Amino acid sequence: MAVKKYKPTTPGLRNMTSPSFDELTKFEPEKSLLTVLKKNAGRNSYGRITVRHKGGGNKKKYRIIDFKRQAEGESKVIGIEYDPNRTAYIALLENAEGKKSYIIAPDGVTAGDVLTTGANADIKPGNTLPIANIPVGTFINNIELYPGKGSQLVRSAGVAAQLMAKENGMAQVRLPSGEVRLVRLDCKATIGQVGNIEHDTIKVGKAGKTRHKGIRPTVRGSVMNPCDHPHGGGEGKSPIGRPSPVTPWGKPAMGYKTRNKKARTNKFIVKSRNGK
Repeated sequence: MAVKKYKPTTPGLRNMTSPSFDELTKFEPEKSLLTVLKKNAGRNSYGRITVRHKGGGNKKKYRIIDFKRQAEGESKVIGIEYDPNRTAYIALLENAEGKKSYIIAPDGVTAGDVLTTGANADIKPGNTLPIANIPVGTFINNIELYPGKGSQLVRSAGVAAQLMAKENGMAQVRLPSGEVRLVRLDCKATIGQVGNIEHDTIKVGKAGKTRHKGIRPTVRGSVMNPCDHPHGGGEGKSPIGRPSPVTPWGKPAMGYKTRNKKARTNKFIVKSRNGK
């Protein structure tokens, strides 16, 4: 993927870059795989804000992605499309029966390729098979945590995990964060790296593009009133008045581990992302 730069004819364009979309071969979504995506602006069923800084944004529809890849056999790639709901591109597949489905597009997969799902699939980008049938050292993406539930790990643009070892019905997988985790051998994974590799090099350039994504501005706690934030209050510029910064709810904001120390899945983490 190439990155498109702009002439600085306005302040917003001076540092802006955007994808060139050279990889895309299809520009209209498959209508049978679209559904309405309702906005909730970060509010729960009681109408209370549970996620701050959400609201507005461009209207978009959800593309139904086949994360399970249950239909075994060969499928032909009709085209690569843009998906407004995720950083990765998506690929439209059609199997021998004429059924169409979307998947996360791996790097190197283009229109006209034939992808295979099943235990006997070749080790090539885009093919999906159980981890038990994948050689150690292979880079994989779209990894299941529970057989048949569908892929949950390694789905963002440009990421890939590496299969490190296999023993006692479990595989050791090194995730993009550096964490090494145990995954069952009968879980499925897709070969290769997720496409749209240069996504992380894109520069937004102006605040308006962030608003188009449905993200509202973030305000510093130190400029709020004491009733709104622990850092707030005081005459003029004031220190936070605490040993370290905290969240609006009083929890430490820097370096505080939020994962439950008694979480049931802790036993599957061989090495955490911070190396401990």
